[in-house]
Amino acid sequence: MALLLDVRHLTVEFPVQNQMARPSLPLETRVGTADSPVEVRRGTGTLDRSSQLEEPGRITSPLTVAAVKGLSFSIAPGEVLGLVGESGSGKSVTSLAIIRLLPPQARIAGEILFTNGNRSACNLLQIPEEEMRHLRGSGIAMIFQEPMTALNPVMRVGDQIAEAILAHDNSKEISNREAWQRAIEAMNDVAISDPERRARDYPHQLSGGMRQRVMIATAIANRPQLLIADEPTTALDVTIQAQILELLAELREKFGLAMLFISHDLAVVSQVADRVAVMYAGSLVELGAKHDIFNSPAHPYTRGLLKAVPTLKTNRARPLETIEGTVPSLQAIPPGCPFETRCDFRVPECATALPPLVEVAPGHWARCPVVNPLK
Repeated sequence: MALLLDVRHLTVEFPVQNQMARPSLPLETRVGTADSPVEVRRGTGTLDRSSQLEEPGRITSPLTVAAVKGLSFSIAPGEVLGLVGESGSGKSVTSLAIIRLLPPQARIAGEILFTNGNRSACNLLQIPEEEMRHLRGSGIAMIFQEPMTALNPVMRVGDQIAEAILAHDNSKEISNREAWQRAIEAMNDVAISDPERRARDYPHQLSGGMRQRVMIATAIANRPQLLIADEPTTALDVTIQAQILELLAELREKFGLAMLFISHDLAVVSQVADRVAVMYAGSLVELGAKHDIFNSPAHPYTRGLLKAVPTLKTNRARPLETIEGTVPSLQAIPPGCPFETRCDFRVPECATALPPLVEVAPGHWARCPVVNPLK
């Protein structure tokens, strides 16, 4: 089966300017001249141009840090891939890179191949902006985090859905009235009661669950092939969360949607995903079928995440297990495995080089040679 989305070696970097160098962070600075450019490194950031120091510890030229590094995954038509990891692991940056909504200073490398309809795959990083604009909504749509901030507070929700239809409908012949009717239909698709009346409401007049349904209606209004759901159940109570997950499952079945489901909640991902990708500090550390990830995790970070989730068998007399430490700053990521400082399985070699992804079982990949020694 042909792939719908194929992300290959995606790297996203951001320049950092006028940052004070901290003595506690790995720092190597060599000063050159315009005739003799040098390399400046700090953590994993690299600047291959000349630089000068106006005062000790201050770097005046831009310094690049990688928010996503060498990420590769694919999604087949109708498949749901769950992308999980702690805050700051690069999940949302990945989604914004796919639909090309990153700020202009972001530097993106790699390939993002998307098969739109019966056409051959195109690299989303190379197509013209006008073509990409029409592809958003009609080919790839996104449910953004925090509907209260994503929705325009001074526009009626029906107008906001209709605006998305007018902006991204490829027919270019749709009238305002037709767009409004399609907005009503989209609200009906997401089970909003009395959609004609609700379409005239403002976001503040709706509950959190209703606002999230409006966001989903906006995303599916142009019948995309791929839906990117970025934390769609955040800040919702358990009952509303279950309703939103059930709604997404119904829409997937009704419209044949493929989904990239982004979340930090493993329990939610276990309900919706076919395969799971685990990210840490911008790198993919494990990828496999849902059953393999939850029953046979092959990376210490994935194991730590699963152990931190309480179950009915959890001993309530003991505190929940945690992963000691925090995710390293992008400007202080170690040269080896980024999880090395928090890992119970670490060996000296872990601090020297990033381990490669290896296939530990058919379709199951992990980035830890200690837990999965090469045979």
